[in-house]
Amino acid sequence: FSFRKLWAFTGPGFLMSIAYLDPGNIESDLQSGAVAGFKLLWVLMLATIIGLLLQRLAARLGVVTGLHLAEVCNRQYQKVPRIVLWLMVELAIIGSDMQEVIGSAIALNLLSMGKIPLWGGVLITISDTFVFLFLDKYGLRKLEAFFGFLITIMAITFGYEYVTVKPDQGSLLKGLFVPYCQNCGTAQLEQAVGIVGAVIMPHNMYLHSALVKSRQVNRANKREVQEANKYFFIESCIALFISFIINIFVVSVFAEAFFEKTNENVSAVCANASSPHSSLFPSNNQTLEVDIYKGGVVLGCYFGPAALYIWAIGILAAGQSSTMTGTYSGQFVMEGFLNLRWSRFARVLLTRSIAITPTLLVAIFQDVEHLTGMNDFLNVLMSLQLPFALIPVLTFTSLPSVMNDFANGL
Repeated sequence: FSFRKLWAFTGPGFLMSIAYLDPGNIESDLQSGAVAGFKLLWVLMLATIIGLLLQRLAARLGVVTGLHLAEVCNRQYQKVPRIVLWLMVELAIIGSDMQEVIGSAIALNLLSMGKIPLWGGVLITISDTFVFLFLDKYGLRKLEAFFGFLITIMAITFGYEYVTVKPDQGSLLKGLFVPYCQNCGTAQLEQAVGIVGAVIMPHNMYLHSALVKSRQVNRANKREVQEANKYFFIESCIALFISFIINIFVVSVFAEAFFEKTNENVSAVCANASSPHSSLFPSNNQTLEVDIYKGGVVLGCYFGPAALYIWAIGILAAGQSSTMTGTYSGQFVMEGFLNLRWSRFARVLLTRSIAITPTLLVAIFQDVEHLTGMNDFLNVLMSLQLPFALIPVLTFTSLPSVMNDFANGL
């Protein structure tokens, strides 16, 4: 084992792990904390472990064959299943892009104390994508370093919230290692399904199988291929462990502070803190419902304005970083399935316009409630899209004709 080699292979796993930290994930984390307390942490852990196994298979496919998942699908499937698969992956990418746009728009609204309206935030997120394309010109290693920087921002901001709220460590450990949900009903079940959809992203497998091709590996040499597989797997473990810790921060903060709180409790605290947002919470005895927007407001009421701004910075970093991974996967999927070689600029323009249009309409004609409600719907949409990435990954990595000596065992 050599750290120098690990460093040479480090990058693709961290780019891939961004999808485990997008605004859709943060939304599902905070809701599972507020709705079920610490009880669903084990679902988050299992989903991350299953995600890791699937990412490992996707990376192996890329390393062993020198082709990414979409290219292998193109060679192995007939025309109709190919087109169906492509459409489904595109749907997942557009859904994920919508979550990024929603998250960034909400973060900008919170950071500007409401001066940037939601529709304004949505329009600003159009321009930020081109900043990434500009960065992309400087080479992959620079881009990977920038993503590392954004993950660090998320770790620091959500870690700050965690230290401020001081969750109960005993309940946290019990939630992680006891796979049971006492007195849980439909709401908790819905959150559990949402967690799986938010964590395991279908297009992420296409992305990871393509990113590993950025490292030179002599495929004729079995030992080199084995070595590449090993280092990519170690790197994925480290990257997903970091993203898992950040997700735990968010779940724990909301489980500790807002589990079983009512609107009345929060409304009173916000009024005392003379928060400009206290009108968000009606004075009734219904259980508090939080989302990315309200979550930031509530943190601000309970733990001071710093908590609100730091939360918004974390959400902005999450939205910005996942924007580019969606663009990348869209490009690889289009090239692989359709043999269409578009420039990144054209590709971004297409995905962004499709994602922006419905989001912009909701932002202009509805309120923030409907905007974050879209996030829940999109998480469930993701879990429905999963088989369209799962079945190809499992099929091809198990075929000796594709993987030679590296095919999956039983």
